[in-house]
Amino acid sequence: MRNLIFLVITVMITFSCEEVIDIEVPSSEPRLVIEASINWFHGTVGNEQEIILTLTSPYFDSNIPPATGADVSITDSFGNDVLFQEEGETGVYVTDQFTPILGASYKLHINYNGESFEATETMQSVSPIDEVIHEQTGGLAGDEIEVKAFYTDPLGMGNAYLFEFVEYEPFDLTIGVYEDKFIDGNQTFAYFSDEDIMLGSQITIRNFGLSPQAYDYLFLLSLQSSNPGGGPFTTQPATVRGNCVNLSDPNNFPFGYFRLSEAYSVDYTME
Repeated sequence: MRNLIFLVITVMITFSCEEVIDIEVPSSEPRLVIEASINWFHGTVGNEQEIILTLTSPYFDSNIPPATGADVSITDSFGNDVLFQEEGETGVYVTDQFTPILGASYKLHINYNGESFEATETMQSVSPIDEVIHEQTGGLAGDEIEVKAFYTDPLGMGNAYLFEFVEYEPFDLTIGVYEDKFIDGNQTFAYFSDEDIMLGSQITIRNFGLSPQAYDYLFLLSLQSSNPGGGPFTTQPATVRGNCVNLSDPNNFPFGYFRLSEAYSVDYTME
């Protein structure tokens, strides 16, 4: 009899664990998300550029809706206008007429859904990647491959950098942002380590110049994305706002950032 009672209780617990609980997640009106990274890679003309516009969506929605039908253009400090044309109804706007000029100021114009959005930035120069090496003593335990990309910071320029480390098998992207507060005028390195990467793997390392404002924005984003706490129902520490503003309704501000960077790219195989 005692065994029978134990079996009944076990079955009741098992079925109660399978009960589906619907949780109401707070929703809000979609906001425009602006991905406007204009990159002039060394050795290219830099005329081909793209801007991606999307809309925010509920947390559990796997589909990211594109912001279609927008008017997108960039005006430089010399009065030249460049129009971006949408590729179908994808939210991807492209041009092959852009002219990159280091130190020049550019203004982004977006008209979407009856509202006007703008952002202003300066095209930033960047130091080339001098050398790439790898070591097999990286990570906290000293058992990971660590990749170092060396670069020389110009003296007295107040530079900042965005580094991307791209692995291909499987695909993975690691980013890091750096400023020259403590290494001004010296050679230093950006680095990443991965316990799964192996000898023979190929990675691509990209280095982008950042303005002080772009560095602050990306640094705050990296702090929030690396926060180990919580899940979807924790309180966001702060809304990280970029340099894009809504001229029609300041309260309906967009997300994202408009930046312009000189960039270097190096392919590296760990042998």
